[in-house]
Amino acid sequence: MSKIRVLLTDDHTLFRQGIHNMLATESDIEVVGEAANGTESVDQVPSLRPDVVLMDIGMPGLSSFEATRQIKKLRPETKILFLTMYDDEDYLVECMEVGGSGYVLKDSPAAQLLAAIRDVYRGGSYLSPKMLSQLVDDFRSRIKSTHRQPRFATLTPREKEILKFLAEGQSVKEIAQHLNLSVKTVEAHKFNLMRKLDIHNKAQLVQYAIQKKIIKIPVGP
Repeated sequence: MSKIRVLLTDDHTLFRQGIHNMLATESDIEVVGEAANGTESVDQVPSLRPDVVLMDIGMPGLSSFEATRQIKKLRPETKILFLTMYDDEDYLVECMEVGGSGYVLKDSPAAQLLAAIRDVYRGGSYLSPKMLSQLVDDFRSRIKSTHRQPRFATLTPREKEILKFLAEGQSVKEIAQHLNLSVKTVEAHKFNLMRKLDIHNKAQLVQYAIQKKIIKIPVGP
C-alpha cells in the first residue's frame, strides 16, 4: 500500500518538526520534505511529487496563495491543505479560489489534521469544525434578515453544476475549460445563479453551498 506523500511548508522550524514527528507515527503517511516558505515549496514539488502539501498562511516572501497557484500549475494532482492560525473567512475563500482542498486551524486536535490529510488525498475537501460552525452561523444570520430563503429549485442543472465548481474554488476560466463552454457563457450562468439566490460575493456562495450540501465538507472526529 502506497503512503500519502506530504510536503510541510511553514516558516517556523519547531512547528514543522513537531508536525513531522507526529506524522511519522502514522503508517500510511510519509513526510517527503520540508519548506520554510512558498518559494521553497514550489521548487521542491516537481522532484518530491507530494500528494499533499501542508501550507501555512502569512509566510515571508512569495505568498501562500501564489505558491498554491504555481504548485497546482506544476502538478495539478497535488492537493493543498492550508494549516493556519487564521480563523478568517476571507482567507478561507481565497484559499478555495486558488485551488486549496482544505483549511485546518493550528489549534485543532491532531486527529483532525490526520483526517484532513487523508480526506483531501482521496479527493475530498476538509474544513475545521470551528470554521464550518462560523460559516453556518453567519449564513443563518444572513437568512434571518431576509423574508425568504433563496430558491435553489429555480436553478437550472447547468447553474447548479457551475455553483458546485465555484464553491469548490474553481475559476470561471477553469470551469469553462472543464465544461467545454466559453468564458462568457460561464460568466452569464454565474450572474444568473447569484441573482436567483440573492448571493453577492464568494463567501456567501460557499456558505450557501455548504448549507445545501452541494459541497461535502466533513467535520472530522
